Amino acid sequence: MQKQVLTIGMPAGSLANASRGGNLIQLLEQSGFKTSGYDAGGPSKFTTVNYLYGWDGRPQEFGSQLGIGELDVAIAGDDWIKERIIELKLEYNIDLTLKRVLSLNRGGVRIVGITKKNDFTTTGEFLKDFFSKNTLLTVVSEMPYLALNWLQERMKEESLFGQFPAFSVQKYKTPAKITKGILVYETWGKTESKVMNEGADIGLEITQSGSAIRNYSLKIIDTVMESETAIYINPSLKKDKEKTELLRIFLLNLYGSVNAENKVMIFFNVSNSNTAAIEKYLGDNNLFASEPTVNRGHDFTEYSIQVNTSDKSVPLAKIRYDLAMLKAKHIDTIPIDSSIPGIDVIVI
Repeated sequence: MQKQVLTIGMPAGSLANASRGGNLIQLLEQSGFKTSGYDAGGPSKFTTVNYLYGWDGRPQEFGSQLGIGELDVAIAGDDWIKERIIELKLEYNIDLTLKRVLSLNRGGVRIVGITKKNDFTTTGEFLKDFFSKNTLLTVVSEMPYLALNWLQERMKEESLFGQFPAFSVQKYKTPAKITKGILVYETWGKTESKVMNEGADIGLEITQSGSAIRNYSLKIIDTVMESETAIYINPSLKKDKEKTELLRIFLLNLYGSVNAENKVMIFFNVSNSNTAAIEKYLGDNNLFASEPTVNRGHDFTEYSIQVNTSDKSVPLAKIRYDLAMLKAKHIDTIPIDSSIPGIDVIVI
């Protein structure tokens, strides 16, 4: 009888929305974890298993929830997890240790420093010039503690931190609590607009292509980090053997679905008199691992190969054409929902 359940932080927003690139709903379903309610904003339920519990929330909060054990597992961007880790350290002197256990290969963004157009090529150059004339640097970002940590690290590199160690994180344009150091305004978006209109000296922004930043005639002065969506846990979860086993089930099946993306299986038959040419072609194009998967009959041999449809060096259309030219028959292409190499792909 199932005694334990694994509480999963289910991120609201673009990850769940197919039209915005995340499509987490489909990924979970292909993994064997079909949901209901998630597509409508919750409450989310897992309908095919009884050992997962969906906790709907914002990825901005998941790091803190993992830290106190409110969640067992969180689906969140690397950036928001790091934001909470830094906040707890700087504001509360709490060392939060979370573990990234699986990438979901989606939600990729860059976290970049932005300024108005200038002649500086690095953040360090900008900071040296700024603090030669000013004592209070104002920053805007949706991720205030990532912004603060970024600037403090760059100031240390330029031997500026000792002169300006103070900081304050506040809502946008609330009265400044400090007169010297770094004043970080936490914003609700449109960071580019605030920098363009001189609402702050510098900003930290989330971007995919950088087009919005260019539209505002701003300059990317630094790439602070690259982020994608991943599965995070609190390592203390591993003390619970039953939950650890449930986690491994969850991760293995998610891995299988992620690994299957952009992959198909091709099945085809070849007269036994033509197998040598076929196997040479498969080998020359790295279309199997140690040896091709075959089912040999009296007159024909059936082959199956896995093909990455995003591989431009060996296009799927060309592979099928080449196989046909080598006398392959009944060439069938089958989508793959899951591809699991083995249990060793999961390391927690």
